[in-house]
Amino acid sequence: MNFGYDFSLSGARLTALGSGALWWAEHGLLCISDLHLGKSERIARRGGTTLPPYETRDTLAKLAHDLERCNPQIVVALGDSFDDLGAADALPADERAWIARLQAGRKWVWIEGNHDPGPVVLGGTHLSAFKQDALVFRHIATQSTQGEVSGHYHPKAALSLKGRNISRPAFLYDDARVILPAYGTYTGGLRTSADPLRSLMSPQACAILTGPHPTAVPMPR
Repeated sequence: MNFGYDFSLSGARLTALGSGALWWAEHGLLCISDLHLGKSERIARRGGTTLPPYETRDTLAKLAHDLERCNPQIVVALGDSFDDLGAADALPADERAWIARLQAGRKWVWIEGNHDPGPVVLGGTHLSAFKQDALVFRHIATQSTQGEVSGHYHPKAALSLKGRNISRPAFLYDDARVILPAYGTYTGGLRTSADPLRSLMSPQACAILTGPHPTAVPMPR
């Protein structure tokens, strides 16, 4: 199955998918980060700008597509899966049922994020970090860990190509870690030239731009 950009981290052969998900074929593991489900509900609840309330269904549809083509045995959601714990509680019944269908027959791990630090009543296991072989999965990267898979920063790479400026969510990886892009709709992004991304990633780091044809380039600084 070849539908992304392949790279290695601590001996693990990984594939960055154009959707923003990370696929580890050896273990049948699909990893996603920063879905921020319920963001429009949370903004409206706190008196902010009213956004069209479709981002949860849009994100779940994208996830359903990735699950169908990869058929993972393990799904790891790297934190900030919900825009806050209130957004998790406020999910409509049909969206809760959709998540339950996606979880069926799989090991599902919710990693705690800074937006959703406590457990949600949606099935699966709730952990601060998850380890599989040489890799450790957590929400926020640490400076000293080797073989780390994280999210949180919503990295976005900007390039100039044939006179056009291109900006896309991007994976960042070097020999110590990979930082995933935000998977959810309405999530925005942080330029790779910003701290702390520059301080976390080595000078040899690459950015893998998401989209129909995931492409790796030296991380823009």
